[in-house]
Amino acid sequence: MIARVTLEIALRKEFDYSVPEELAAEVVIGTRVKVPFGPRLVTGVVTDLPESSTHTNLKPIASVLGVRGLITPRVLALARWIATYYCCPVEVALKSVLPDAVRKEDAGWRERLHVSLIPQPTGLPKLTQRQHDIWKILEEWREMSLQDLLRIGETTSETIRRLQEKGLLRIAPRIDERDPYGREQILPTQPLVLNSEQAKALAAIVSATDERFVAGHGASLEPVSDVTDPQLPAKRKGPANPGTLLLHGVTGSGKTEVYLQALAHCLGRGQGGIVLVPEISLTPQTVERFKARFNTGPHATLVAVLHSHLSSGERHDEWHKIRQGRARIVIGARSAIFAPVDRLGLIIVDEEHEHSYKQEEAPRYHARDVAVVRGMQEDAVVVLGSATPSMESYYNARSRKYTLLEMPSRVTDLKMPVVRIVDLREESRRAKGGVPAIFSQPLKEAITQRLERSEQTILFLNRRGYSTSLQCSKCGYVAGCPNCSVGLTFHRQAQKLMCHICGHEEVVPSKCPAPECGNPAIRFSGLGTEKVEDVLRKLFPRARVARMDRDTLKRKDDYRRILSDFRTGKLDILVGTQMIAKGLHFPNVTLVGVLYADLSLHVPDFRAGERTFQLLTQVSGRAGRGDVEGEVFIQSFTPFHPAIQYARRHDFLGFYDQEIEFREQLKYPPAARVALLTLKGRNEDKVKFTVGYLRKELEKRLSGWRDLIIAGPAPAPLLRAEGFYRHQIMLRTRVMSRLAGVLTDIQTTVALPEDLTLTVDVDPVNLV
Repeated sequence: MIARVTLEIALRKEFDYSVPEELAAEVVIGTRVKVPFGPRLVTGVVTDLPESSTHTNLKPIASVLGVRGLITPRVLALARWIATYYCCPVEVALKSVLPDAVRKEDAGWRERLHVSLIPQPTGLPKLTQRQHDIWKILEEWREMSLQDLLRIGETTSETIRRLQEKGLLRIAPRIDERDPYGREQILPTQPLVLNSEQAKALAAIVSATDERFVAGHGASLEPVSDVTDPQLPAKRKGPANPGTLLLHGVTGSGKTEVYLQALAHCLGRGQGGIVLVPEISLTPQTVERFKARFNTGPHATLVAVLHSHLSSGERHDEWHKIRQGRARIVIGARSAIFAPVDRLGLIIVDEEHEHSYKQEEAPRYHARDVAVVRGMQEDAVVVLGSATPSMESYYNARSRKYTLLEMPSRVTDLKMPVVRIVDLREESRRAKGGVPAIFSQPLKEAITQRLERSEQTILFLNRRGYSTSLQCSKCGYVAGCPNCSVGLTFHRQAQKLMCHICGHEEVVPSKCPAPECGNPAIRFSGLGTEKVEDVLRKLFPRARVARMDRDTLKRKDDYRRILSDFRTGKLDILVGTQMIAKGLHFPNVTLVGVLYADLSLHVPDFRAGERTFQLLTQVSGRAGRGDVEGEVFIQSFTPFHPAIQYARRHDFLGFYDQEIEFREQLKYPPAARVALLTLKGRNEDKVKFTVGYLRKELEKRLSGWRDLIIAGPAPAPLLRAEGFYRHQIMLRTRVMSRLAGVLTDIQTTVALPEDLTLTVDVDPVNLV
């Protein structure tokens, strides 16, 4: 027997090994093994079991790790596609597919001593009062961990041992699952009555899942033709491909209830589902809704949760619940798309436009597109949901590659919030010194009204810290990061200047650090959420205010605690960055204030307008989700920009129509695809020279291509980051699958200086 193994060290090739007879029953595709490689043993994954090998004298597999194949053949096929399309070694893709917590050799279940009651049909023997109290606790609980019994009973191990000696209880080790939500009391919920728009969307999803269920019998694991370019429209006539549906529903339209009922339908067929949500939207509120629906009832199943805030042990246990088939619903961030769900029937990508679905290090996959591919490979239906769909997804729906479902109204006929634009240019003219106040007069009055009516307010500013720069008005000095091409941000609570790129920190100087200056009147300018919170407390001293950004969420449960306080009315005003802009449902929030809408608008990225429109629409949607109509104030220096005006009118279609014209003219996505090559090194001259050579290599290998635009080389918008100078080349084409092969070849054959690094990012979402 022969096993083909992909090693965890990145060599871009597979190796054949013989399988010892005693291990033959344990070695299947997906099994993790230890194999000899040179003088050492290395870890790998069995990726094939060929009949023969071109090599002779094969070395034997040394040992098998784990008791079964951890990577299913279907997920393995997905990893191979990721490696090909995103230009990375298969072994790198496999590391993303299998979490570290599962891959570690010492990973395993946690065992703890548990105490269980032994029934006494003839009555209890004579007990001390303390022993009797422990017996009563166990009589109520029947079984519990020894640690919990000691804590709840306020007793000692000696008392427990005495009861064991009397034959009243049993102490034995047992696997104790680490459930991140195990201590929460979650009340079960029942399906809600759908309005006509929800019912129509659900019917379409159910019909698609039924059709794919029938088609899935006898289906091949090989990717279908459209898999190579999941974002580009297929050339079709007639009705759309039913496999992927775009659910365009306004904020508050009840998309989550549609998801829940669609998942229940799949569970009824014996299938499972994956629900992807952006990391910042993975709130306890979101998780609770799915657990409350599926923990009990006719379709009861465990709901596993996978995201970056889990401990290693929690991630291990959650993943294995899925692999064992006990958890048939998975909810998580982008890496949850690789969850080993057996008989996968439905994949839901909520807030599909979110850029956090894109992995920023190798393999640089986009979870939304991987979801589409996995759905094709496994005959599962994929639902992409958003109030502000990405240009790529809506383009595919318009081109009939995806089926478009519309939910243009809020549930129970709730009105969309009224959006008011505040022109900060006018505010500047009226302000002393020409600097507008953080809160315009209309917004300040609106906050006062909400406080008087005991209603809640959300204030949004997508910038951390207290002040964004420290500068000298005398010599022009600006405090900059020594490693990056950015200024340092002042954090008042920490009393430090910090770089938000590399994490560099400095003590705040008392005078201008420039040797020829020394001006003591050095001053801070700009603002972040920390300053907003400070000013807010001074303006409204009786208001209960909290801030949510990366600086305030230090501990694991801080996010949950703050949102819980806000939901239960312990807070009046919540200030935060984009983590409060989406995924939150608080009916008592009637006011949303966007303090500076221009921050994401004037950046060197062709998606700047799209991101601004999406962000403004999403954060506006937090208002008016209860009985009281919502109101939104957007403060801006460019109030007539199309992204802001279309967001004011909640007009996605209008924004899409004007934006797609610009994209098609310049051949930007979704009219074409982008690959971004970034060369970085510590010597800028060497980087500039080598990237020029790389451009010539590209031209030589891509000569004759008609469908190709090569732009650059040029300095990256953020020229220096973490001490490295960065120059880029951008390629645009309609058929990325063909270009990806050339880029992979360049990575493996073009010799670069050892101190330079080349990264290839296919379908980048961040051009900085």
